[in-house]
Amino acid sequence: MILDFLKPSPRAVPETKASAGAKLAVWGSSGRVAWTPRDTVSLTRTGFQGNPVAYRAVKLIAEAAAALPVLAQDAARRYDSHPVLGLMSRPNQAQGRADLLEAAYAHLLLSGNAYLEAVLTETGAPVELHALRPDRMAVVPGADGWPAGYDYAVAAKKHRYAAEVICHIRAFHPQDDHYGLAPLQAAATAIDVHNAAARWSKALLDNAARPSGAIVYRGVDGQGTMSQDQFDRLQGELETHHQGARNAGRPMLLEGGLDWKPMGFSPSDMEFQKTKEAAARDIALAFGVPPMLLGIPGDATYANYAEANRAFYRLTVLPMAHKVLATLSDFLSGLTGDPVRLSPDLDQVPALAMEREAQWRRVAEADFLTETEKRRLLGLPDRPEGA
Repeated sequence: MILDFLKPSPRAVPETKASAGAKLAVWGSSGRVAWTPRDTVSLTRTGFQGNPVAYRAVKLIAEAAAALPVLAQDAARRYDSHPVLGLMSRPNQAQGRADLLEAAYAHLLLSGNAYLEAVLTETGAPVELHALRPDRMAVVPGADGWPAGYDYAVAAKKHRYAAEVICHIRAFHPQDDHYGLAPLQAAATAIDVHNAAARWSKALLDNAARPSGAIVYRGVDGQGTMSQDQFDRLQGELETHHQGARNAGRPMLLEGGLDWKPMGFSPSDMEFQKTKEAAARDIALAFGVPPMLLGIPGDATYANYAEANRAFYRLTVLPMAHKVLATLSDFLSGLTGDPVRLSPDLDQVPALAMEREAQWRRVAEADFLTETEKRRLLGLPDRPEGA
């Protein structure tokens, strides 16, 4: 009797392994939605530096608001010259009034916060104003919840400012006690969509004829698998002859056993251009700029460009200018001890010329109003006695 362990073992059959996806070569895929981080630095880089619509909206508002002529007056008179006006005309050695205010308005639009530092003399009088970057500034709350100071960090260095020398202008934020909500944050989703559409258009130019679908290998008789060499050769031919703008429109030649199965939507099916234009309008809406002023097609809200420009000043530029100048007035008045109010000179805004002319005419023809009431309606101080 031959023992079992002395019997020769059966010869092992070599294991054959084949890729389960050898019959299928797929191009084009979809993944999870990738949103831009919502911090100030990331949003500024993506939304302002990387998006033409948001960039133009911010520049349009900031430049228009900074170009407004500024008046200084109190309850008694309007000043032609005043220390506050002198400070605003040349706030520091590197900037003029328009440069400083443009930076403040832009910071307010991009981060929801604007910080102005006042450089004081020994007597406490302000001699310089500087706009500080909001992404480097942090509020230091005191025991009562109000800011006790401000930390300004550059690299590894940090400097603490006293609360008295910092003018903090912030937009309304319903869920934050110390920082404002920027229009850029509200427009972040639309900016991501617009940027993705731009990247898709660029990829379409670079890969105009790259197939979006799958090549199925059935074999000559309808069965069989593709060898690794065949798979590599097919993939190489696709990348060489059917990818990139130079191969746009080149027909694909499939050998026996290969079949093309289209997958995904064409640009016309997705209405990609309309999606991009809708995102652009949402960005303009968040910043308060009429799409017509940004050259976005499909907007017929205003009858003409002049009406759109007038609405832009009335609804966006002037409210922001009044807010910033009023906060700055209170800040400077507290430092100088001389109450003065800064405001934009509406009579010198070309977009509002027709409105101001009509208002002056109505007030002048109102016989039931006294001269003092008429002056106050027009934003003028009372006439000095004996003048």
